[in-house]
Amino acid sequence: MKSAQNRLGVDIGGTFTDIVLETDSGQFSTKVLTTYAAPENAIIDGMKQVCEKAGISPGDIGQIIHGTTLATNALIERRGAKTALITTQGFRDVIEMRTESRFEQYDLNLVLPEPLLPRQMRFTLPERVNARGEIMIPLAREAVEAVVDQIAKAGFESVAVGLIHSYLNPAHERMIREVLSERLPEVAVSISSEVSPQMREYERFNTVVANAYIKPLMASYLGRLESRLRDEGVDCRIFLMHSGGGIISIQNAADFPVRLVESGPAGGAVFAAHIAARYGLDKVLSFDMGGTTAKICLIKDQTPKTSRVFEVARTYRFKKGSGMPISIPVIDMVEIGAGGGSLAHVDSMRQIRVGPESAGSEPGPACYGRGGSRPAVTDADLVLGKLDPDNFAGGSIQLHAAQSRDALDAHIGKTLEMDAVEAAFGVAEMVDENMANAARVHAVENGEDLSEYTMIAFGGAAPLHAGRLCEKLGVERLIVPPGAGVGSAIGFLRAPFSFEANRSVYMRLSDFDDALIRELLGELRDEATGFVRTCDEVSPILAEFKVYMRYSGQGWEIPITLTEPQAMSPDADTFLARFEEEYTKLFGRTVAGMDVEITVWSVNATTPPENVARVTVTDAKAAAKTQGTRDVFDAAAGSFTKANVVERADLADGHFVQGPAAMTEDETTIIIPSSRFAIRQPDGCIDIVTGVANATTARKGA
Repeated sequence: MKSAQNRLGVDIGGTFTDIVLETDSGQFSTKVLTTYAAPENAIIDGMKQVCEKAGISPGDIGQIIHGTTLATNALIERRGAKTALITTQGFRDVIEMRTESRFEQYDLNLVLPEPLLPRQMRFTLPERVNARGEIMIPLAREAVEAVVDQIAKAGFESVAVGLIHSYLNPAHERMIREVLSERLPEVAVSISSEVSPQMREYERFNTVVANAYIKPLMASYLGRLESRLRDEGVDCRIFLMHSGGGIISIQNAADFPVRLVESGPAGGAVFAAHIAARYGLDKVLSFDMGGTTAKICLIKDQTPKTSRVFEVARTYRFKKGSGMPISIPVIDMVEIGAGGGSLAHVDSMRQIRVGPESAGSEPGPACYGRGGSRPAVTDADLVLGKLDPDNFAGGSIQLHAAQSRDALDAHIGKTLEMDAVEAAFGVAEMVDENMANAARVHAVENGEDLSEYTMIAFGGAAPLHAGRLCEKLGVERLIVPPGAGVGSAIGFLRAPFSFEANRSVYMRLSDFDDALIRELLGELRDEATGFVRTCDEVSPILAEFKVYMRYSGQGWEIPITLTEPQAMSPDADTFLARFEEEYTKLFGRTVAGMDVEITVWSVNATTPPENVARVTVTDAKAAAKTQGTRDVFDAAAGSFTKANVVERADLADGHFVQGPAAMTEDETTIIIPSSRFAIRQPDGCIDIVTGVANATTARKGA
């Protein structure tokens, strides 16, 4: 029988598609290889598997929440729609000129990434709106019609419209959309005043171009998915996870697909925040490692850190500044090309490098036996004993250790005069150090000390590497939750319905206009609430108010959160006090004698968060039953060691295991280093801390 309690979470990754079904009788999950040509096929296959495990039919599912990397991959691989950009005369090359900053100052041969659209696909119109929203040069309809005729002749499938200062006055952009809709009704249109109504034209133009570029692709995919699900008897509503950590309707997702770019990783951060709330942890390092990438996010006070801008498709060793900036609300995280499928090679300096290129699921790592011949991280993990070749992905995929050794020998060992084990050790250490370094940099940029943090690890590959990562970072406590291998999909089921509306309106505190502020924030609240109501017609909706402020003359702003009374009864002194409080936290002091200005206003409408029951942690009670031992390479010692093999499903509350150990389950394996000690907690989490005697102390002090 169809029930609202039967909820399906679906996460399409670069290698695996993760499926989680929650019912009254429990949680059921599976991982299936992603089918690139038709991603919906993997979803249907996985859905049938979990429904069979739960003893229900697909028609009994009451809600589906979906996250996907398809939008991201389309931007990275440049396989979106044939897209045109219409912009203000004189600003045709903004997306090519970028900000003129050098993301690698000392590389004399630095090559800037190509813009998403070449110059011949960018068109201009004689119009101008100034920085106060006043029309200086009116836009003639005849000029728009002439450009639309050129677009029609060229056969464009989608059009992005980005005009200067349109976030203050969208009249000209709306006129262009009106003409396009009349003359080319089959062409998709995106306007920047709706997609990203914020200052800074480079980021805004890139965002609207990206939205237009992937809009036809995502609309086609979402339409096919709905059709396939109906064919299987599924007639429930489908929602999409967005980059900001909330859920939107499938129609909103089709209109603003750029908001889906980080949907999968956002689900993982929500999942980690949920675990943090269960354990009362205020400082958490979320570590999500899948088949293609690793994502690291700081979570403070059980809330992931958020941002207004992030980069996709970085072209230079995942270096900040080398990608395409997308100006949308997003959970702030660092992402590097370090997943189970990331390929290893030796560079011109005879150093082992890992990623960003990935084997994906087709053909996959060499050990999959599907035609891959280059070594991936999974091949190194297999040779080092971290994986059981007969029990990978619940036994659904047989791994071939001999093929892993051959690949490591051919591409690493022969060049560096190493055997397969030494090559595998080099690959594993390189990928672990890459992730550790990314975490260190992210922490320093945010003024945080990772030794004060607890790591929560999830994703198919994270539990294999998290223990070693903690050793490198000096993190004393590691939690691996149940369902870690499909953590992002579980996170989708924990996320609220939400939508963030924002707008750039420049205002100095010396020119504070309380009436304008009330009107502006009221409009943003109504806009955000309207989007949420398309998903949930009855639940109460909370409004979260935020403004972005800086000292006059500074280049970037800091976010300032306001209570509803502070936002709706605005006062300049209150705004200044909140700004100085947050500025001091970040930089240690304020700047005397300078005016303060507000650049962006934001309201996030969200349904109330799920009530989270706190876990009463248990101490070690009895040793876990082992299934034998196997040789696992201990990176800290630089040699193989006998590791106890423990089946996670056999553990009861308080069961413990001393490292070295390998704890197995269907979706992943937890490697517990010699330096660590693990206890199974009442909610099923594996609580891993340093040593034995420190187990209770570390847990209570975290």
